[in-house]
Amino acid sequence: MEIQKENRNIHDHQRRQMAAKFELKRKLFKAFIRDPDLPAEVREQQQYKLAKLPRNSSFTRLRNRCIFTGRPRGVYQFFRMSRIVFRELASRGALNGIKKASW
Repeated sequence: MEIQKENRNIHDHQRRQMAAKFELKRKLFKAFIRDPDLPAEVREQQQYKLAKLPRNSSFTRLRNRCIFTGRPRGVYQFFRMSRIVFRELASRGALNGIKKASW
């Protein structure tokens, strides 16, 4: 189970790196495709080039995962940890400035 968690986080990290690497190219190709002033052939060529980029270079394939457990759901984006780990660390006082609310 521990190995699976590490693999998920490694794959997530690799996807994030690839998405950052190809971000500019993707935006450029998409801008060409959306431009109605360009001839249809040029737009088609750009569409083909966009399709040839690696799938994992798309930001839509990224999934927010907990950096501690690899959990895909209930992840606070700001802290990049799941709600379960967050609560546990906050209860122990390991997170500065975070305390349990009481009113």
